[in-house]
Amino acid sequence: MSKILVTGAHGQLGTELNFLSSLLENHSFVFVDVDDLDITDLNAVNSFLSKENYSVVINCAAYTAVDKAETAKEIAFKVNTDAAGNLASACKQHKAKFIHFCTDFIFDGTHSVPYTEEDKPNPLSVYGASKLAGEEQVLLNNPDTILIRTSWVYSSFGNNFVKTILKLCKEREQLNVIFDQTGTPTYARDLAEVVLGIIRHEEWKPGIYNYSNEGVASWYDFAVAIRDIAGLKTKLSPIETSQYPTPAVRPKYSVLNKKKIKETFGLEIPYWRESLEKCIALLK
Repeated sequence: MSKILVTGAHGQLGTELNFLSSLLENHSFVFVDVDDLDITDLNAVNSFLSKENYSVVINCAAYTAVDKAETAKEIAFKVNTDAAGNLASACKQHKAKFIHFCTDFIFDGTHSVPYTEEDKPNPLSVYGASKLAGEEQVLLNNPDTILIRTSWVYSSFGNNFVKTILKLCKEREQLNVIFDQTGTPTYARDLAEVVLGIIRHEEWKPGIYNYSNEGVASWYDFAVAIRDIAGLKTKLSPIETSQYPTPAVRPKYSVLNKKKIKETFGLEIPYWRESLEKCIALLK
């Protein structure tokens, strides 16, 4: 039986992988978080991987506090860059396949058509820069990596936009939501299923891949769908980014082109609203 190591076990994607792990036959999973393994320490990572024969390592660990990263640059780069590079290097040394995740925030949002894997990144924030540097470190240390860029991740687990909107709609009669930032929500359970499918796939095909759910939405569209699916009545008003300034600059447009991952692994990707309905049904 092959062993799979998942880091960032307590995050949204790590938790979804734990929930689905029994679906992958002939594989056993080990889930770790920061209390179990300090992935920013290369010696600790190598020592951990030397104790078991892991066939795959999936790195779900990340520093994702986008606005806090502007003043916490050191920790953002330590987790998103150094730790990612450590895991990639250790996987190469211990002959384990490596799956890593990146973000739409590596782009500047100046496109008007979905970003492909070949488009040049230009992050606007410390968070985006730390994740891009992590990509570069991972691919430098271990070119055999599968690296998945994703966007606007949410889940029935953890803290996320869906849960925040549901909470605020129950507390307030009116909310303002940004309408001039456009991307695609991604249900973490769908992404976790894709990861398991990649592991099952007959051939390991390293490289950079984009994955999100299908379709396009603004944060306002996303919020309206959350409210309506949940059957809530809060008035939602669209506002511009300039009316809600944040420490970190977000890309105005970060829709991802998923053609490569669909063709390579034979995927059919669900429409974002269909997946949102499934998540909200679980939350209810």
